[in-house]
Amino acid sequence: MAAAPKTNRIGLSIADYKGGVSTLCKGCGHDVITNTIIAAFYEMGVEPHMVAKLSGIGCSSKTPAYFLNQAWGFNSVHGRMPAVATGAALANRKLVSIGVSGDGDTASIGMGQFVHLMRRNVPLIYIVENNGVYGLTKGQFSATADEGSKLKNGTVNDLPAIDLATMAIELGCGFVARSFSADRKQLLQILKAAIAFNGTCMLDVLSPCVTFNNHEGSTKSYDWGRGHQGPVHEVGFVPSWEDPNVDFEGQKRVEVPLPDGGTVLIKPVENTDHDPRDKAAALKLLADDYQNESEFYTGLMYVNPDRECLQDDFDMAADPLATMPIEKLRPSRSDLDEIVESLR
Repeated sequence: MAAAPKTNRIGLSIADYKGGVSTLCKGCGHDVITNTIIAAFYEMGVEPHMVAKLSGIGCSSKTPAYFLNQAWGFNSVHGRMPAVATGAALANRKLVSIGVSGDGDTASIGMGQFVHLMRRNVPLIYIVENNGVYGLTKGQFSATADEGSKLKNGTVNDLPAIDLATMAIELGCGFVARSFSADRKQLLQILKAAIAFNGTCMLDVLSPCVTFNNHEGSTKSYDWGRGHQGPVHEVGFVPSWEDPNVDFEGQKRVEVPLPDGGTVLIKPVENTDHDPRDKAAALKLLADDYQNESEFYTGLMYVNPDRECLQDDFDMAADPLATMPIEKLRPSRSDLDEIVESLR
């Protein structure tokens, strides 16, 4: 008799968190991120049917089909995922929302929507699978391509890159991280913390395109990433049902408690002593990273668990709007008359 599959704290196996078979190129960094998302939701014991997964257009936006096939899903038009995610979050605050986008879908056509999502603090895990090129239109430079990087044909990018992590912090996002798809251990811990966070989590993940941007001269390739990644700390996450002393015991560390009871544990590495609760320090670190051609920093750049999310700002009901009686959703005639009179 075959052994029963291993299950998580709510009795589900890892298979319950999977989706369809990927149709992306073999070796694509996006597939590593997909598998890490599966592992994070499994380990956190999130019920798959209580997840909303959203995307726009691009190779990255195909990936929600490859994880959590029991979740609710919506594939929006190009660059418009943030608006759909905002509506879904306001309509049902009980769902855990995750949006997957790319550097083209976010930093070009979707930039306006990205900006407003960040400042509104919509409860959403926003993953940018960043490969520096437009994969579906044959590998032109995207807006996040580093100045001086090269395409396969030798074309050099002469435009400065948009730094989405810096922009997110400046706009008020309360959880901003940068990672590398080849560093699955780090990415897993960041994703688990993001699941527990109540607000927008922006994860800028270097995710090499093996077809168009994985060659010498590219600053978004596997070789370049492995040779230049500079973790600013070791990141661990301890959920509310575990003892926070299980990681980094007896070592110098920073503990950041999250509203759900979980704890982010930060252990400094080498000469880096970055405290992700310090907004000014996070912006300086990213500014130094932008000017640094020999290394790119990864880790949890900034976290502010005290900022209220959009649902709390709007005093949204705890129950999903679709389950509430019509008399609670539709203003009465007297209420409408009062509103109209107040606007005269």
